[in-house]
Amino acid sequence: MKNIRIPLFLITIFLTLSLWRCTQKPVEKSNLDYVDPTIGGVGVVLQPTRPTVHLPFSMIRVFPNRKDQLDDQISNYQLTITSHRLHKVFAFMPLCGNNDNLWNKKLEYASEKLTPYYYFASFEDCGMSLEFSPQERSGFFKIAFSDDSAHFLRFGLYSGKGEINVQEKNIISGMEEFAGMKAYFYAVTDKEIESVGYREDRPKQRLLSFGNNPQTVLMRYGISYVSIEQAKQNLLKEIPDWNFDEVKNRAKKIWDKALSKIDVKGGTEAQIRVFYTAMYRTCERMVNINEYGKYYSAYDHRVHESDEPFYVDNWIWDTYIALEPLYMILDPKMETERIRSYVKMYKQSGTMPSFALVFGDWPAMIGNHAAAWMADAWFKGLRDFDLKSAYAGLKKNSVDATLIPWANGPRTVLDDFYNKKGYMPGLYPGEKETVKEVSLPWERRQCVSVTLENSYDDWCIARLAGELGYSDDKSFFLKRALNYKNVFRADKGFMWPKDAQGNWIEPYDPRFADRMYFTENNAYTYNWYVKQDYKGLFELMGGREKARAKLDQLFREDLGTSKWRFWCTQPDASGLVGQFVMGNENGFHIPYLYNYLGAPWRTQKRVRMLLDAFFTDNLFGIPGDEDGGAMSAFVVFSMMGFFQVTPGIPVYSIGSPVFEEVKIKLDNGNTFTITARNSSKENRYIQSAKLNGERLERPWFTHEDIIKGGTLEFEMGAKPNKQWGSAPQAAPPSSIDIQ
Repeated sequence: MKNIRIPLFLITIFLTLSLWRCTQKPVEKSNLDYVDPTIGGVGVVLQPTRPTVHLPFSMIRVFPNRKDQLDDQISNYQLTITSHRLHKVFAFMPLCGNNDNLWNKKLEYASEKLTPYYYFASFEDCGMSLEFSPQERSGFFKIAFSDDSAHFLRFGLYSGKGEINVQEKNIISGMEEFAGMKAYFYAVTDKEIESVGYREDRPKQRLLSFGNNPQTVLMRYGISYVSIEQAKQNLLKEIPDWNFDEVKNRAKKIWDKALSKIDVKGGTEAQIRVFYTAMYRTCERMVNINEYGKYYSAYDHRVHESDEPFYVDNWIWDTYIALEPLYMILDPKMETERIRSYVKMYKQSGTMPSFALVFGDWPAMIGNHAAAWMADAWFKGLRDFDLKSAYAGLKKNSVDATLIPWANGPRTVLDDFYNKKGYMPGLYPGEKETVKEVSLPWERRQCVSVTLENSYDDWCIARLAGELGYSDDKSFFLKRALNYKNVFRADKGFMWPKDAQGNWIEPYDPRFADRMYFTENNAYTYNWYVKQDYKGLFELMGGREKARAKLDQLFREDLGTSKWRFWCTQPDASGLVGQFVMGNENGFHIPYLYNYLGAPWRTQKRVRMLLDAFFTDNLFGIPGDEDGGAMSAFVVFSMMGFFQVTPGIPVYSIGSPVFEEVKIKLDNGNTFTITARNSSKENRYIQSAKLNGERLERPWFTHEDIIKGGTLEFEMGAKPNKQWGSAPQAAPPSSIDIQ
């Protein structure tokens, strides 16, 4: 065998590289790297989530239009959505091939890359690819045509009302009408448009030809609710040149910052993916529509000069429960600006909005939940808004406007009845509706839910009246806050509909309900909708032990029919555990009620089970309508280990922390840290707790504890400590006369 001599310099290089590799640390993922926008992309019963590309709380929101994440064809991309799940404007699609077949053509995609800040898709057709990245009021598309077929950009209007114009050789602009208002866009391409096609039967569509050479076409655009000229200015301020990577990197940095407000350690990679994807979802709305010193308000149909943000797109029935409370922690300044926007809308229109959308107040759902939102903010110390004006609008909504579901306007005979009798009357099965303002055939009166939700909102108004020194108003609204007792049927142990004569409606099974009596759920869920007075509710139920047994039974009660029959009348009641509904916002607080009933260990057990069962890191990982961050906020809170049961009482109920460490970085420079030693799938039970080094024997803490910064420590174990936090005096505060 020959001796092989290796040159000394090669040995030196080899040893140097080996040493370098040994000293290199693995690249750590940022929080943003864990986000998977496809989670929940197939709706279990109702709507799927969408892989929305946008900046936090900004006007531009873009996703591929298809049925759901399993659909292999994309119809088009909107230049933006104007409201979560309602309206899209300006359909856009790159195409290639025979232009006679392109007006309705969908594209089959081969692959996608989905992130909050950047989107990529390659298509089977012509080997084409598309990239997109957003700014606040503008967006950037990059289309690579790789073959020698004819290449096009297709523009259209979703509403069919408006116009699309081609100016010069590379400028496109347009206007689209929707829901009584207008949106505008201004776009520029880096290649000249060779020709413009349209069809007589499609006068609102344009097919822009870019020849047939392999090429990359860039398109920058701005959106406005003011004018085409303002859309142009928005574009020039945000994306002034053709550097796509610069726009992409800027968007990535903004998302990195937004998701770095909470850091977690421990847990599985799947749990971290679920957590940061949920956090990304909470950043979809409300959106700021101020366009560099001006904004259009649909609340008085005027353009206003203002340097202050103007926020719209709030589905308050869904968001007051968890989304708004989350950002009272993470961004109190923005949260205050959102409330100020609501107060401006009241001053502009004379009505405090319900769902404050870009096109005006959408009277969706029920209740007066701006009261809960604003009271919650006030009692957490977010007070930089005009409370007197806010109060005037909330009071007007309660006593002078209609409480009928999905309706705006003055009082009706039903509201006069409610103001006098303290409950909304129901109709018997088969009885004909006599009040024309009631929405038929689907929404109906929802009379028990209307009574319960407005009782809670009136309690919130009473709390604000006390702050303003309006003692008579405070007494008046505290009395109305007790209206929930008028629909509790003690002999049945359930919230129950009454007729106008005060009789309990029979026949009636609390397991079954269309919207004659309840909103999106049945009596099993609404039994626990007395957020302002759990002390009083438990007394009605016969005391804590009986209330706890009833809560246990909620999670065990049979549906009484097949799921498909159940969902025919209650399609929103998804994510079922017995009669408990995880897939609808009104059930979020219920697992935490064991903290009020002397069994915090059951809260720990239930919350962990619900997170593990229903919030997974795959296409089916959302159990109901996500509603633009409303459901995801529950996930963020619960995985951190706490949740607010009653907005308006600034305390948080403790659940079961998923991660070994959570650090919440606050705007005031403080950090609130939660540690959960030994936390795991098996070790879900709290053995002991400390707050800032002092033993904590109650299953709750305050908002002030968070804002001051500090450390909440838990020792976790596999078996429940049934003594921890179980004493009657340890229960979170909840009574009608709370101060």
